Amino acid sequence: MPTPSHVPVLLDRVVALLAPALEPDGAVLVDCTLGLGGHSEAVLERIGTARVVGIDRDPQALAMARERLAPYGDRFTGVHAVYDEIPEVLETLGLTSVGAVLFDLGVSSMQLDVRERGFAYAEDAPLDMRMDGSTGRTAADVLNTYDVRELTRVLREYGEEKFARKIATAIVREREKEPFTRSGRLVELLYAEIPAPARRTGGHPAKRTFQALRMEVNDELAVLRRAIPAAIDAIGVGGRVVVESYHSLEDRLVKQAFVAATRLDVPDDLPFVPEGHEPALRLVTRGAEKADPDEISENPRAASVRLRAVERVREAA
Repeated sequence: MPTPSHVPVLLDRVVALLAPALEPDGAVLVDCTLGLGGHSEAVLERIGTARVVGIDRDPQALAMARERLAPYGDRFTGVHAVYDEIPEVLETLGLTSVGAVLFDLGVSSMQLDVRERGFAYAEDAPLDMRMDGSTGRTAADVLNTYDVRELTRVLREYGEEKFARKIATAIVREREKEPFTRSGRLVELLYAEIPAPARRTGGHPAKRTFQALRMEVNDELAVLRRAIPAAIDAIGVGGRVVVESYHSLEDRLVKQAFVAATRLDVPDDLPFVPEGHEPALRLVTRGAEKADPDEISENPRAASVRLRAVERVREAA
């Protein structure tokens, strides 16, 4: 198996956003999307008193991150879980609140770079796409069992694919001849169904369909919808939640959760804010921050990143 590469996106900026929340001795960062541990390693290296709880649903990534972060001893704890299980993870570890929570959403380098996982459209591989390969339906299951309407919804909603209906109809037609098992056959179908003018713009013609299947297989938006409020609840005063999103639906969901958490709990026409009604959180970033051209040229995966952060300024009412 090849050794996956791992270039954390916006690494310096992410650590700078987390640092104020991790200044107290023994402050804990929950890295909800541990991956190969790039962000966690930087925090452990640069903030000498911080501790990290790393969550990942992918047992392979977790094992590799544990090996990478072993030099930090008991300052790092790896947990096999889905990141909407933050309350259960913290309860198991005896933590009532933490200093910071980090999400680096989407597919990790670990999953993209290991061909056998079936996440990448550039090589022929089994259509799996499960972040935890030990449980749940695969991408092949979705392709072979969903009807045209369901497939169209997945491709349109998660992939923002203009030709969703055309592709879904072709998938249902072709699977009657032979079930889908490998990515190469799906890529061939996409080349055949997406008109040539559309194939010449917007990147690889399979990109949107593969993204949509991955998000459906791993129930990513539903997990995120539960996880962001759980993360906000988990931080103490001075604590921060930092999120890197790579998909417009993810970023919209994060933005809505952050706006709701920082909204004043008083009528708009009230001339002053009564004591106790101030928002419990404040926005740290102005809108969504993006990667600069230099980082994008060095790390193409940074092109679509949107970075947001909030900070708890007082206890919840």
